[in-house]
Amino acid sequence: MASGRRDFGEFSAKLEKHIERLPDYAQRAQEKLQRYFPQEPARRPNPLRRPVPPPVSPMAVPVFAEARARWARWNEPAAKLERRKRRTSRALTLWLVLTLLCVLYSLATGFGLIGPGGASEALEGIAGVIIFGTLGVRSGLRLRQLHRVELPVSTAPPPLPDARSSARQPMERLAECEASLSELLRQLAAPSSLVPAESVDEARATASEAAAALRALAGRIQALERACRAAPSGERKALQSAIATLREQLDDGLEDYGALIAAAGHAVAAGGSGLRQSKDALTDATDRLAGLAIALREVS
Repeated sequence: MASGRRDFGEFSAKLEKHIERLPDYAQRAQEKLQRYFPQEPARRPNPLRRPVPPPVSPMAVPVFAEARARWARWNEPAAKLERRKRRTSRALTLWLVLTLLCVLYSLATGFGLIGPGGASEALEGIAGVIIFGTLGVRSGLRLRQLHRVELPVSTAPPPLPDARSSARQPMERLAECEASLSELLRQLAAPSSLVPAESVDEARATASEAAAALRALAGRIQALERACRAAPSGERKALQSAIATLREQLDDGLEDYGALIAAAGHAVAAGGSGLRQSKDALTDATDRLAGLAIALREVS
């Protein structure tokens, strides 16, 4: 029994010694593995090889963006109402034409121009007049009702120009400016504000007119860009020069719009003695932006 216990103690001591040397065994095994299977050196980037572009989102492609814009315009309430009016008007025209033909048929058969004549022969025509006349009256009433429909004011932002257009970036900037100015004017219109309500209303109306004029200018730029792509190569230089001129006018208009935002911001932040100066700055910026809107409307 003593020898068994001694052998077991020696075995335990040897096992602990081997366990302590396990990190050394692992390091040696790693060195032998690298000797037989050396690691490949890191590849240097090839300057002549073009980098693989990241996957493009479908909405970033101009074709998909244009299709999305067309779908949005198709589903607008105004476009839907206009299609209903057009369909009702066509139906009204059809029923009136058929009623007129039935009237002529009944007269022709009643006076003997078609068939033997008599009141009994004209009954078919009279029935057609009643049926198609009723449908015509219903279509007329429906068209009258559609003309009286008042569409709700759309709060959705206007669609942006095509991604390839030079007017895209200015219109994105204009959308941001409109959101900022709307928030500033809302604070100036609060009851606690010392700015007169007339000044705030005038600034809001002027900003709306200027934004509409700037969007009309962006529409002219897009029209010229489409013409430039379709024009002969010899005529494109003049069109490109006109596009550059309109783009400069668009940038200048955005600068004046930004000046109104800055004046409104100073009016919000002003207090005490600086309030009077901020009011004057807001009035001056509003007048300058109003002059810009008038000038753009006259040019367009």
